[in-house]
Amino acid sequence: MNKFLKVILLIFLVFALFFIAIQITYLCITSGAKLNKNKLINYSQTITVYDDEGNELLYSSINGRKNSVYLSELQKHTVNAFIASEDRQFYSHNGLNYKRIAAAIIKNLTSGSFKQGASTISQQLIKNTHLTNDKTIKRKLKEIKLTRQLEKNFNKNQILEMYLNTIYFGHSCYGLENAANFYFNVKAKNLSLEQSATLVGLLTSPNNLSPFKNSKKCLQKRNIVLKNMKKCGYIDENTYLNAINQPLVAKKGRLYNDYNDYLDAVYAELDELKINRYKLNGGGKIYTYLNAKTQNLIENINYESDAAVIITDVASGGVNAYKSTIKNAKRQPGSTIKPLLVYAPCYEEKLLYPATKICDERVDFGGYSPENHDKKFRGYVSVDDCIKFSLNVPAVKALNTLTISKAKNYAKKLNIELNDGDENLSLALGAMQNGVTLKNLADCYSTFANCGKKINSKFIKEIKDDKGNTIYKANKNQMQVFSQSTCSLINQSLIDTAKTGTAKKINAGNLSVAAKTGTCGDKRGNTDAYCTCYTTQNVIAVWLGSASNTPLQITSGGDCCKIAGKIIANLYEKNYPPPLETNKGTMQIDIDKIDYDKNNIITLADDLSPKLASIKITCPINNLPKQKSDRFCKPNINKVSITTKNNQVIIQLCQEEYYEYIVKRKNGSKVEVIYSGKWKNEIIDEPLAGSYEYTITPYFLYKNKKYYGEETILPKINIKGKDKNLPPEITKKDWFNE
Repeated sequence: MNKFLKVILLIFLVFALFFIAIQITYLCITSGAKLNKNKLINYSQTITVYDDEGNELLYSSINGRKNSVYLSELQKHTVNAFIASEDRQFYSHNGLNYKRIAAAIIKNLTSGSFKQGASTISQQLIKNTHLTNDKTIKRKLKEIKLTRQLEKNFNKNQILEMYLNTIYFGHSCYGLENAANFYFNVKAKNLSLEQSATLVGLLTSPNNLSPFKNSKKCLQKRNIVLKNMKKCGYIDENTYLNAINQPLVAKKGRLYNDYNDYLDAVYAELDELKINRYKLNGGGKIYTYLNAKTQNLIENINYESDAAVIITDVASGGVNAYKSTIKNAKRQPGSTIKPLLVYAPCYEEKLLYPATKICDERVDFGGYSPENHDKKFRGYVSVDDCIKFSLNVPAVKALNTLTISKAKNYAKKLNIELNDGDENLSLALGAMQNGVTLKNLADCYSTFANCGKKINSKFIKEIKDDKGNTIYKANKNQMQVFSQSTCSLINQSLIDTAKTGTAKKINAGNLSVAAKTGTCGDKRGNTDAYCTCYTTQNVIAVWLGSASNTPLQITSGGDCCKIAGKIIANLYEKNYPPPLETNKGTMQIDIDKIDYDKNNIITLADDLSPKLASIKITCPINNLPKQKSDRFCKPNINKVSITTKNNQVIIQLCQEEYYEYIVKRKNGSKVEVIYSGKWKNEIIDEPLAGSYEYTITPYFLYKNKKYYGEETILPKINIKGKDKNLPPEITKKDWFNE
């Protein structure tokens, strides 16, 4: 018995020491944690947004202002929506829900993670105003201590009111009043049941559940909140059924007077940044890349349709100006995709040169027969001209050679999302289920101006809290997508496009600007029209179209290019940027002109080739043609025929203007040269009766040296005796020309 008591006592002492150790650890970790009442009740601070020169953007801070709400003024269903979904025992616990904490601990232990927090409304308030979002035991212990202090200093209604005034709802909306204004253009006290449930549903992931970004998920989450309210007895079955059948109606309130689209994009980017947004609870400063002069320029253009324009800085990736009536919607890119997923990848994979000829013809790929916009086919066309005039059939052929699989790899690097349904050859023409945003399209084209490195553009340069501490600074994350040689080749083709191709109405004069156009539509009109152009300093992307996909009489080469041209003229009114790189990583080589013109193939020119028999093309240094012509060092005869007529031997040669020929006649052991000289269409011989064998040997004369080709032996010819009734030979002579 005594032994048993000793064991019990030992166990008790172990547990006592364990709990004392925990208590000491708790006290040490949380020793510096003190409740700051000012952080809980200060609702007057603002988030101020600045342009690229440090000037405050007027009226931009209204969205960050924490307008306070009073619990007594709110509808009961609004308060109950938060209680039902966020903390059902809020009014009965002392700030900590031990049952939920125990369940969270068990779940964390079984999952081997620390994801479950079991936070009450009181804990959320403390975390949002005093702590970070780190999921660590140290932070959690501090949260527990501060929550207990909170509950001692404030009653439940005060805590709930402070919570509602500080909680983050996305789109830079802090507090219920701002959220009600932004999402529904109403005051918080006038929120309906469905609106209240919608706002509560946003709290788990404001950016992903925004009704302006993902209405389907937002609606699902709203209905879950309504279901929670029914479970708690806050609404009855009929009210619940009526509410879940109501459509999701979000109406964005006007929160600032100037630069609405740019500021919307700033706040959307803020939501996506991996920073603790509650660090801006006390106010802060957001520095952007907005250039006021450039922004005013695009604001004052008359677009006459839905429109989007983005202007980015090539070096930093900063967005200098942005306007869009379709926000950041994805649209089919049309022919603007050709350089990105077809021609540049083909250069990278060493499949094509700008001079490579592709036959523009009617073709069928298993039932898919692409056509050009004008329904015409042009025969063999160089890749350079295929890009310049945006021909469809050659682009599809090139993608077929490249393969969809490799095109997908480049799409991934360029951050272009493709679905399974996009894996077909119509991708070469921009046919995509989801499409791309104009911002991403601009980023992709910036890659060519940036030596093959893709930089994701951004609106926010830096963020500072109310104490001046930098909590975010944009970095220039780069991914090498294309080589410098590929960029040089694409730059040159797109410069030609801007001068004499589909984008010539940009009218850029002597400015080094590259451009690509693209459209989507049918014979009724176009739903999407693009002009994406760039210099060494900026990318300018213009989209015109219909948000509802209604065909319009708009064109990329006309309407879009004129707008782009106007922007370019203003941007570079005083100083031209340095020219785009078109040579680095490449070299000019001589190729055989006859092979290129007649056979549509690229072979290196013979070392003996005359200048007139070769042409220069540009190739990547690491991808030169391997086949070399021997047209002049080893002359050859392509076509030759021999016939007889009236006892004359007629030899016809295919024209080779650079060659000379030696024609020999053999009769037994007797060999005679009957002709030696430049090409003639016909060489006529009049031998006596007998059997003859003729041979022809081409040669090329270079620096007084003859380079002979192989001797060609022609079929044997038999000449009969002359007809006795024929007139004397003398009558056949041409006395005037001999």
